[in-house]
Amino acid sequence: MADQLATEIIATIRNRVESESGESASIIGEITTATELTSLGVDSLGLADLLWDVEQAYDIKIDMNAADAWSNLKNVGDMVEAVRGLLAKGV
Repeated sequence: MADQLATEIIATIRNRVESESGESASIIGEITTATELTSLGVDSLGLADLLWDVEQAYDIKIDMNAADAWSNLKNVGDMVEAVRGLLAKGV
């Protein structure tokens, strides 16, 4: 069972993927913390958009270049844990 932060980030990802792909939630399917970002069609531009969405939602600064982002954020759970870490630091 996902916690509140994971649930919120999954909703953010779902909204972004749906708006960019034009596909409904039923086509995308269930998104969990184990869902690979690439399986959702998230490319480097989409990842930048997702990071922006998360920064705005939680008033944080995610300081990583695109290469670091791809190597560190493979699935939804990676993104959740990165945000959790920044929130704990008060960044």
